[in-house]
Amino acid sequence: MEKQHYEQIEETIYMETLSNGLKVYVLPKPNHNKTFSIFTTDYGSIDQAFTPINSDQMVQVPDGIAHFLEHKLFEEEDGSDAFDTFSKRGAQTNAFTSFTRTAYLFSSTSEVDANVETLLDFVQSPYFTEETVEKEKGIIGQEINMYNDDADWRLFFGLISALYKNNPVRIDIAGTVESIDDITKDMLYTCYQTFYHPSNMVLFVVGPVDPEETIHLVKGNQEKKSFPEADTLARTYGSEPKESFERQKTIEMNVQTPKCLLGFKEPNEEYPLSGLAYELGVQLLMDMMFGLGSSTYEKLYKEGVIDNSFSADFTMERSFGFSAIGGDTKDPDRLVSVLEETVDAYQQQGLGEEEMQLAKKRKIGTFLKQLNSPEFIATQFTRYEMNGDSLFEVVPTLEKMSIGDLENILHRHFRTERSSVVKVEGSGS
Repeated sequence: MEKQHYEQIEETIYMETLSNGLKVYVLPKPNHNKTFSIFTTDYGSIDQAFTPINSDQMVQVPDGIAHFLEHKLFEEEDGSDAFDTFSKRGAQTNAFTSFTRTAYLFSSTSEVDANVETLLDFVQSPYFTEETVEKEKGIIGQEINMYNDDADWRLFFGLISALYKNNPVRIDIAGTVESIDDITKDMLYTCYQTFYHPSNMVLFVVGPVDPEETIHLVKGNQEKKSFPEADTLARTYGSEPKESFERQKTIEMNVQTPKCLLGFKEPNEEYPLSGLAYELGVQLLMDMMFGLGSSTYEKLYKEGVIDNSFSADFTMERSFGFSAIGGDTKDPDRLVSVLEETVDAYQQQGLGEEEMQLAKKRKIGTFLKQLNSPEFIATQFTRYEMNGDSLFEVVPTLEKMSIGDLENILHRHFRTERSSVVKVEGSGS
């Protein structure tokens, strides 16, 4: 068992890679009364084209299959449901599928060992039949239709599909009613066997637990099971142009207030800094240009162009990255014009040292507050781990960031030819 102490944030994390390849992390929090655990596979909605384990032929699976698989794993062979097992012990459980990861989690204040074993067991005991797969299509189809009626969801995916031409990130995580209709039991098993191998997964446990006992428990659980030899994962996302696919797009829906996002696409090539530093750098720039205390935010708010729904976010994962700025607005054209003028002004005039230091302090303060949440630590630690970074390097990485680093990112990321504007407007607008 390895041990890593982070002096700056006073945290010690314990880690061991088991003989089957599963990485187990334990972060003891003796003063907490709740334990949170998350079991994650490095597999998400964009992994549609891959070479299955023990095969040399690339396959293409239907849109939405990773999310479909997440739903199906809660069902047990004896007809029971993992939700009920956790619930009987007073534990809460959930799961989610993102573009690049699928995660299963629980939180509880008692019977932690039993809950850890249940988490491992239900995720590692897939059972599908053609009948249960067909039944699930109706349930997920209703979920897809519900999201299709959500204007914010349509705006978000409208922006991604305008930025990206080929990368599967442009496709809704749940797929479409038509695409999930093509999913079969055998396809689910192929995806499961390829991406749910322990060597492609991470278990994280945080709470009032003993690291040695927890890792011993997990090791004992895994030794009772057999897995095939780990294979190298081969996946492809297609060739993607650097420029945005569509510069402008309008979606008509029944909305009272229009919505608008301006986005910038990150070219899928070597970043000028490490992944963590680059992501934090873009986030710092977004805060300086469009954050709550920025002159641009105050100007737009006073004009009544934006409201509290306004946000500026950056997402960077395996094979893609993009920023999204905007929200509800009575004047989408005015909003986009001011946002673009702000980027131009920063690129022309350069960045100020004092402004950067203030943004760093805000970012570090927010991050340290987030570390009070076991859920945040477990979820984000796993995300960074799978991206080859460490959550606990955020503060030192921010402290090292220079004006020169931010200038490079400012001129690299915010490029007109890599931008898109998407609006959601009422049909009469």
